[in-house]
Amino acid sequence: MYVVTPPQRSDLGSNGDLRVYQTWKGSNIFCLQGRFIFGPDVRSLPLTISLIVVPVIIFCIFVASKLMEDFSNSWGVSIVSVAVVFTIYDMILLMLTSGRDPGIIPRNSHPPEPDVLDGNNTNPGSTSQTPRLPRVKEVEVNGNIFKVKYCDTCMLYRPPRCSHCSICNNCVERFDHHCPWVGQCIAQRNYRFFFMFVFSTTLLGVYVLAFCCVYIRKIKESEDVTIWKAMLKTPASMALILYTFITMWFVGGLTCFHIYLISTNQTTYENFRYSYDRRSNPHNKGLVDNFKEIFYSAISPSKNDFRAMVPREAPMPSRSAVGGFMSPNMGRGNDDEIEMGRKGVWAMAEHGGDDKNGGSNNNERFHVNDDELGDIRTQVNDDEQIGRPNIRPRQSSWEMSPEVMALAARRP
Repeated sequence: MYVVTPPQRSDLGSNGDLRVYQTWKGSNIFCLQGRFIFGPDVRSLPLTISLIVVPVIIFCIFVASKLMEDFSNSWGVSIVSVAVVFTIYDMILLMLTSGRDPGIIPRNSHPPEPDVLDGNNTNPGSTSQTPRLPRVKEVEVNGNIFKVKYCDTCMLYRPPRCSHCSICNNCVERFDHHCPWVGQCIAQRNYRFFFMFVFSTTLLGVYVLAFCCVYIRKIKESEDVTIWKAMLKTPASMALILYTFITMWFVGGLTCFHIYLISTNQTTYENFRYSYDRRSNPHNKGLVDNFKEIFYSAISPSKNDFRAMVPREAPMPSRSAVGGFMSPNMGRGNDDEIEMGRKGVWAMAEHGGDDKNGGSNNNERFHVNDDELGDIRTQVNDDEQIGRPNIRPRQSSWEMSPEVMALAARRP
């Protein structure tokens, strides 16, 4: 696996020999030279695999192999074959969910050009206005008005139903949730496979549970004992029944919950935020069309080519000190920490400069170019010399003054 590390200083100037996955700014982990992309918590993936594969192996060795002797012809072999094929199919769905781009929106290298003028100007004699990025914009999609928010991290306005994952540090289209069991965001491009994985895992648990019960019944009938004594003769079946019964409450409940979300065309993120409790859901197309959208619509191609060579960035257009821009989060609290993933650059600067009374002095600090810093330093030095003309720099010396030498000579 390839974990993205910060580029060295010698590599900052030339990135023509690097690929996109090597300079990726998110928290993702790449494998096979960018062919697979995982979340930062991909280490939980082997645990998920073992929780599925190990019970199936125990089932095939201690239960299905015994049933092959009781069922004649090909029925006994089919019990093992179905379990193995079902498990392989489940693992394929798991990898399609965990190892692909969930719908990451590429972040901008520069903030968008502000098109809103800020009339708050502290200098009454100045008529200039500072462009300010609006924090929320209204866009129309299919006749519906949506409010889109600005993301400080990705420097873009998030499309409708898009959210910033605080774990992967990416803006993701149709963000549903971040699943730690698969180590990946569940969103537009892998939600279908996630649901199929959860649903097939539930069916696999039902399959194992059912044939464990069949095997216990075979023992009861063949040896003419009570059901409790038959259970004691196959502890592997009892352990599998207990394990599958417990896990089916979680996996089966998750399957039912996502069936409800699909039928109403909601995401987990929207459902937990009660987004459509007080207003109608503009994405709801009806029961049949909602299922068609998830299972029969074409999956949109990825907006990222992780194996492509990194293009050389164009220089950012220069702005004057007066004609700078203001972040939409400057001067206000960040109430969208879940979506933003972290506090914005301007928001951190604001909180860092607050005094004890909650005041802030950073609202008038916009943007200063590097070539203007020399003029500012020169002006500060001149002001200090004019205001304090008698101050001289301290001179340090290791030589003793004559007064001290005279006092030392008088001492007996």
